[in-house]
Amino acid sequence: MWARPSAGYAAEQPAGLIRQRYHYVVSERSSMRYPIVTDEQVDAVIGIEDVIPKIERAMREHANGNLTAPPRLVIDAGAGSLVFTAGALTGQEPVAGFRVYETFPKDEPGHTQLVVSYDGESGVMQGIITGFRVGVIRTGAIGGVAVKHLAREGADTVAMIGSGTQARSQLVAANAVRDLEQVRVYSPTRGHRESFSEEMSKMLSLEVTAVESPRDAIEDADIVISATRSKTPVYDADLLEPGMHVTTLGPNLAGTNEIEIGVADRSDVIVTDSLAQLDSYGEYTKPYFLSETKHRERIRDLGDVIVGKRPGRESDEDITLFCSVGLAGTEVVVANEVFKNLAGQ
Repeated sequence: MWARPSAGYAAEQPAGLIRQRYHYVVSERSSMRYPIVTDEQVDAVIGIEDVIPKIERAMREHANGNLTAPPRLVIDAGAGSLVFTAGALTGQEPVAGFRVYETFPKDEPGHTQLVVSYDGESGVMQGIITGFRVGVIRTGAIGGVAVKHLAREGADTVAMIGSGTQARSQLVAANAVRDLEQVRVYSPTRGHRESFSEEMSKMLSLEVTAVESPRDAIEDADIVISATRSKTPVYDADLLEPGMHVTTLGPNLAGTNEIEIGVADRSDVIVTDSLAQLDSYGEYTKPYFLSETKHRERIRDLGDVIVGKRPGRESDEDITLFCSVGLAGTEVVVANEVFKNLAGQ
């Protein structure tokens, strides 16, 4: 299993130093101090393996009606948009809040995301997190929950299509829920896949091999994960074999999808983390690539699978497909863990 690696300066410092380096917002009315936390501080206090059970619990709560998770709100700002995801966990350990990011051209420095969380009982703000790590950790953890509930027992070989930050987080999460033995990674740029292989082999103490084609990665794999920016399919659906679990993370709107509809044709079970989000894309952009196909009615909510309302994998021969779109409120669950851990230092 994974031990959290060093994550920059903050991860290498004693806890007291990490806390002293916070910035604070001070309320003049209440004299309250609200911490502003950075990516380095997030990585210093939580890892994906810590968050997976929290995200799994949030999905259970969602299935049971205790997580409010509406679709994203997109604000047209001219040259770009502001995108808000908000949610409230009202069951055990209540918390509420939101994340906001933007879609402006990235040709100026200073782009970031904000996550703001509030105590779900008192309404007191816990703090603000700036940066990108909460989103990466949360998306990785969601993928880990999907692998836990949809991949075959004993699955130990991963085909990774993609070699960026999200691919790394997906692999860390998969390794946290399955005893992996072998990983094969493909991305079009040789240097990127070789760098991924070297880094992740050391981090996870696994055999991670860079290969020359998607076919070389997928053949005889148990788990196939695509985490790319490609707007065209990155592998042929005919490469899939009975028993595989498939996760798709990258662009998947109609006409700009990283996997072909043939993957859904081959799949016995199709699951997503948020049907509400999947169905809402068409309100502000293109529909999800499966929304206007025969497969839409087949898609199940992962929370419903976890609590037994809907079946997931029913056979070792099933091909399962997980379409990751982002369950609202899960960023706030991660932020809550960050602030709890920081308060305990």
